[in-house]
Amino acid sequence: MEGGKIKSFTDLKVWQKGHELAIQIYRVTKNFPKEEIYCLMSQMRRAAISITSNIAEGFGRQGYKEKIQFYYLAQGSLIELKNQLLLAKDIGYLDKNDFIILAQIANDTHRLLQGLITASKGFLNLTS
Repeated sequence: MEGGKIKSFTDLKVWQKGHELAIQIYRVTKNFPKEEIYCLMSQMRRAAISITSNIAEGFGRQGYKEKIQFYYLAQGSLIELKNQLLLAKDIGYLDKNDFIILAQIANDTHRLLQGLITASKGFLNLTS
């Protein structure tokens, strides 16, 4: 990012935080029981990947209406992941410390994503 100008989706703070979340999800799910490879582990990893993938795709779209649509898809995946984190904690796959760390990163990502959606809606209203 040169001079504060966002040139790539990787310059977005929300993408960076979501990327951190995905990496941490991969780290903790490595320790899940083997029978969860195609169940909860897979669901959590796919949801985490979907967050940053939809942010990236939205960033690449030209119109703000399209951008917002992809940012909402990212938000849906993030909420899905938050639910899965609770489930993983409650059935004993995540220890309390990992859950707290992941929940905080997820909440930070959610806050940043909501800001991006709000800002994009503002730009949409200016161009409409």
